[in-house]
Amino acid sequence: MAKVEIYTTTFCPYCIRAKALLDSKGVSYTETDLQGRPQELSDLKKRTGHMTVPQIFINGTLVGGFSELRALEDAGELDRLLSRS
Repeated sequence: MAKVEIYTTTFCPYCIRAKALLDSKGVSYTETDLQGRPQELSDLKKRTGHMTVPQIFINGTLVGGFSELRALEDAGELDRLLSRS
């Protein structure tokens, strides 16, 4: 199974949707809540170029946010990415 990382904040509706999609597929993921953690958010911006959440990585590759994750699911590509180790 793939290694999935998701960077979130507590009350972000897109973060909640992204986690719900992953949960519905039975995917284990590591969540980092950036609420009140400006240094970690700054580090994420350096890594991705984005200050928004969620930011989702599959096997170390940035997938993007919820919209990109949903688009992968709708295109039938998400399961393929998640099956890679």
